[in-house]
Amino acid sequence: MSYQLTIEPLGATIDVEEGQTLLDAALRQGIYIPHACGHGLCGTCKVQLTDGEVDHGAANPFALMEMERDDGKTLACCATLQSDATIEADIDDEPDAQIIPMRDFEATVARIEQLTPTIKALHLRLDQPIRYQAGQYVQVQIPGVEGGRAFSIANAPQADGQSSEIELNVRRVPGGAGTTWLHESLKEGDRLRLTGPYGRFFVRRSAAMPMLFMAGGSGLSSPRAMILELLASGCTQPITLVYGQRSAQELYYDAEFRALAARHPHFTYVPALSEAADSDGWDGARGFVHEAARAHFGGTFTGHKAYLCGPPPMIEACIGTLMQGRLFERDIYTEKFLSAADAQQARSPLFRTI
Repeated sequence: MSYQLTIEPLGATIDVEEGQTLLDAALRQGIYIPHACGHGLCGTCKVQLTDGEVDHGAANPFALMEMERDDGKTLACCATLQSDATIEADIDDEPDAQIIPMRDFEATVARIEQLTPTIKALHLRLDQPIRYQAGQYVQVQIPGVEGGRAFSIANAPQADGQSSEIELNVRRVPGGAGTTWLHESLKEGDRLRLTGPYGRFFVRRSAAMPMLFMAGGSGLSSPRAMILELLASGCTQPITLVYGQRSAQELYYDAEFRALAARHPHFTYVPALSEAADSDGWDGARGFVHEAARAHFGGTFTGHKAYLCGPPPMIEACIGTLMQGRLFERDIYTEKFLSAADAQQARSPLFRTI
């Protein structure tokens, strides 16, 4: 049994299977509804129900309050239809966004590479190619772990926008069941199931403006794919990557970015260490990502498009620094994966989309 869902302001009508969430149905038709946690915790995917009936599912009462339910609001990531319905969603018209339906994939683990003491690269060979925009991510199904785990695709798609092999960079999270399994149990030759692509994190090339990428921890994955695609496609706009880790041994793909900067005069690479010891012989930037960016640009970021990817505290600090340096919301884009703890915290007062 299925119902019909009309999504405004697009005026698009799609079929939704019984028990299927509104978000899943929309994404599988290539219709993007803003979302973040995917588990009813953060409220990013809140939509207005204007006609019909829904089951709110496991929506967190803080993300979807009782008065909001009474007013006809629901969370697309966990709401299911009880009848034909119409919703109004906050959908932006992005000229650089590609319409790519989300699909299910199966893959073989072709290679596992230890990038740092805490981060592994999983090279997955897909049974069929995936089409995606550099910067997007996939959800990986992990045995014994409820729900998928999100990982950005760290390699750029081929010239046709597709790839038969993708790389995922997985940081082991202390106490995290999913990342622990991927680090300790997954082996080359094993099979994995994944879904994608997800996300609204991609380069706004039509703006034709200098680009600043700011990354920390394992958040380098998306910027790496975006930068590799830009350089391979002949982009001539200035590109700067400010990338931070605690120590030199955690600074993965450092040699690759130094080589790219040597070959491409318009690409600048600024690595920074927040806990560099004097004995390390480190002669690069010291401090956090936002501090290194402020020093490199002299505190002024006007005229750039900024792309931020990393843990929530890094994102917050970078947004504050960029805004102090005269760069505002319309030119700042972020990718931030939310845990349950993150999602239940108050949103940033600096930025409406965080």
